[in-house]
This record gives sequence, C-alpha cells and structure tokens, in this order.
Amino acid sequence: MSILDLGFLLIVFSSLIPSSSSQLCSAPSSFPSNPTFSACNDLPTLSSSLHWTFDAENATLFFAFTAPPAGEAGWVSWAINPTGVGMLGSQTLIAYRQDDGKMGVQTFNITGYAIKPSPIDFATADLAADFVGGVMRIYGKMFLAKGTTVVNQVWQVGAAVSNRIPVKHEFTPANMNSKGKLDLIRGQSTVTLDSTTRNRNIHGILNAVSWGILLPIGAIFARYLKIFKSADPAWFYVHVVCQTIGYGVGVAGWSTGLKLGNKSKGIQYADHRYIGITLFALGTLQIFALLLRPNKDHKYRFYWNIYHHSIGYTVIVLGIINVFKGLSILDPGNQWKLSYIIFLCAYGAIALLLEVATWIVVLRRKTHKSTKLYDGSNPTNA
Repeated sequence: MSILDLGFLLIVFSSLIPSSSSQLCSAPSSFPSNPTFSACNDLPTLSSSLHWTFDAENATLFFAFTAPPAGEAGWVSWAINPTGVGMLGSQTLIAYRQDDGKMGVQTFNITGYAIKPSPIDFATADLAADFVGGVMRIYGKMFLAKGTTVVNQVWQVGAAVSNRIPVKHEFTPANMNSKGKLDLIRGQSTVTLDSTTRNRNIHGILNAVSWGILLPIGAIFARYLKIFKSADPAWFYVHVVCQTIGYGVGVAGWSTGLKLGNKSKGIQYADHRYIGITLFALGTLQIFALLLRPNKDHKYRFYWNIYHHSIGYTVIVLGIINVFKGLSILDPGNQWKLSYIIFLCAYGAIALLLEVATWIVVLRRKTHKSTKLYDGSNPTNA
C-alpha cells in the first residue's frame, strides 16, 4: 500500500474522533437568568454547547444549553438520563416556539418512542428559552440527587413541532451520537458511540479502502507495469494481491452493510445498496476471471481480455461513485469528501503521467523495429 493510501486511511480513521463544528464556548454569551457560568463545553455534535455552574453541596445545577434547531419551526432538547446512556429514560427539557409565538420549555419523561409532556424526576426552577441569532437556548436550574458528580446527558434537535409534540428528529450520525457523560466537577464531557454508529464507521472504512483505493491502485499496476519486460511477471502478482485483498476487504464491508440494513428496516439508501450489490457481483466475476484466465496464445484470450477489462473498469467507476454516496450518508464533514477528491486527483495525475510514459515506450519500440526492417538488419526480411 502506498504512502498516499496510508495518508487517506489516517484521515478516515481520524473521522471517528468526534469533534465540534464550532467553538461555541469561545464566544461570550449572555443569559438572562444567569449571566456567567463556571464551566462550558462545546458538545461533539449538532453545533451545540452546555454552560453550567454546579453547587455540589446542594446538588444544584445552573445550566444553559444552546443549539441551532433543524428548522425555523423546530426544537432543541437537553436531558439527563439517570438510568442509561440513550434517549429512553432521559429526563428531558425541550424548547420550541409555543402557539402564541413565544419560546417556552416543556418537560418530557421519555419512557417510550411515543412521547408526550410529563413531569420529570428532577425538580427544576426558572426554566426559560429564547431564540437568538438562529440558536435556541434553554436555561434554568435543576436539583439533582445528593452526591451526584457525573451524569449521562442527551441532547437533540428537530425540524418541526405538531400539536405541541416535537416531530421525530433525523437519524444522521450526528443525531445518533448526541449523548455522553458529563463530569460536573471537572468540567469534562465525553461522547458515547452506539454499536450501530461504530458498525457504520467500520462499513465506510472497509468499503472506502477496498472499492475506492485498493482496486484502483491494483489496476494501475496491471495497466502500466506490464509494458516493461523487466516487471514481468512481478506486475501480475502485485495486481492479483491488490485486487484479491481489495475484494476480500470489500466483501467484509458489504456484509457489514447488509447487517446494518437488516437492523434498520425503516432506513433505506436504495442507490447505495444496489450499487453495493452490483459491486459484489462484478467483483466475484473478476475472481472467477482469475481462475479461468487462458494462456496468452489461446484463441479465447482476446475475448477474456475484453471481459476482464470491461468489468474491471466498471467496478472502479461504480466503487468511486459509491464511496461518495457513502460519505453523503455518513456525513462526517466536507473535509473527508475533499480528502477523497484530493486522493482521486493525485491518482488521476499519476495515471495520466504513466499513460504518457507508456505510449512513449510503445512508440519508441515500434520506431526501433521499423528502423531495423528499413536498414535490412532483420535477417528474415533480407
């Protein structure tokens, strides 16, 4: 694997490390109920932040949560979950625009996926909300159990409210990873990745490395090294190794995608799925092509070459297309798509240079043969 491949792999793996899209805590904020807080964290997803002051002796939390809603008529929420790390069981505060047009805060004890306003397990006071500069803010104070220093927090944003009930939020990685632990004393927060998100990341990495990187690299070895006699048969073995490893990694990514699809019946990415199935089928045909490869002087070798080359280039093109579709689904950030575009540009530039070099070698060989025939150095011709 080349240095370029390793660099891209490092970029992809680093995308698994959650990062905030903006440094919200670095900007001064003023809240009507409590103008200053002793701690602030930029939360890892949804461009959100949490400001707070914690009175450990009285277990009282003064807080302000900020996040942009998914739409002008949307909602934002912040919760503490005393029983787990996800949405179920969370004691939730949700802010949205009320029927009179003013911002308000409603409490929800999330015991199921059909939610409705209900009292929560923690006493609250001075709850309020506003909508300033495209950002909704919830602030107030919450009275926790004595001795509490670390809590499970959950935050979320949505696009609409219907009959005073928040409409279901999206299921992007950012939405699914909006949860973690908050250390009220040390002022630290961490994100908790669920198994589905980890599997999505693994699926993306495996397929980007296989269909998007290894197979195109293997094709370069086959097309441009075999022209040099000194590289024969080394180019063939390098090509086979790259394509076999790429196919094996791609099958692992494909099977991971099937499992994700079976677990997420209500979420369908039809184009991405169908292209993935097509890639698996064509890749399998290429493996059979290796086993059925005739000798160079065999009468069917010409047809085998057409079959092998056409399927190979089709797999490369579909693989690149599906990598971009996968990046759009995972939505890790524009920088990752840009990184893959840079890789493709570098790959294309290398292929173009090698194409020119190959034609120069071929034309020189033809010229050299023509010169030999012309000056009578060929004994047969003489």
